[in-house]
Amino acid sequence: MPSSYEAPSPDGSRIGVFYLNASAARAGRGQIVSRSLFLHETVPGHHLQVALQRENASLPDFRRFGWYNAYGEGWALYSESLGDELGVYRNRRDRLDMLYAEEFRAARLVVDVGIHEKGWSKQRAIDYLPGTRQNAELEVERYMAWPGQALAYKVGQLRFRAIRTKAEATLGPAFDVRAFHDELLADGSLPLGVLEAKMDRWIADQKNRGAK
Repeated sequence: MPSSYEAPSPDGSRIGVFYLNASAARAGRGQIVSRSLFLHETVPGHHLQVALQRENASLPDFRRFGWYNAYGEGWALYSESLGDELGVYRNRRDRLDMLYAEEFRAARLVVDVGIHEKGWSKQRAIDYLPGTRQNAELEVERYMAWPGQALAYKVGQLRFRAIRTKAEATLGPAFDVRAFHDELLADGSLPLGVLEAKMDRWIADQKNRGAK
C-alpha cells in the first residue's frame, strides 16, 4: 500500500494521520524519506488544508467536507514547491526528489489524457510512464478507473502558481506570502474558476489598501 493521508473525523474524535509505507526499511533495503511527500500530505499540504476547512464552522457542511480534486491536489502539489522557501530541502538530493516527483505528475497528466481522450491502450500508457513496470501498471490501472484525477494535480498546481505570480507582480513589495496563503485556504475547497475570481478580488483589495 502506498503512503497516504487520512483526514480527521468530522467530530474531531479521530486525528488526521499520515501513513508512511516503510516496507523497504522492513525488507532491509533502507528507506529514504521523501521530504516533498511530507510537504504534500501533511503541512502545508493536505493535513493543514483539510484541518482548516473542517474546523471552519462558518461554512455549510457541503463546503466543510467538500472536495474538488484540482483544488485539493493542486494545493498539495504546489506545497511541494514551497520546500525551498521553508528551508526543508537541505541538499541537492531533496530538491531532485521534488523535481522527479513533479516530472512524474506531468507524465501522469499525459497518460490520463492519452487513455481517456486519445484512445491509448493500457500497454502504451504503461510504456510511457517512468519507473518500474510494476509501479507503472498499478498507476495506469488507477488512472483507468479514475478519469481526470491525475490530470487534476498539474492543472491545479499550475493555477495556484499562476495566481501567486499575478499577486506578486501586482502587489510588488507589498506582497505578503503568509496573507496570500491564508486567503487561498480560508474558504475551503473551491472550483478553480471560483478560487481565481476570489483571489482577483483579494489582490485588488490589497492593492487599494496599499495605495491609501
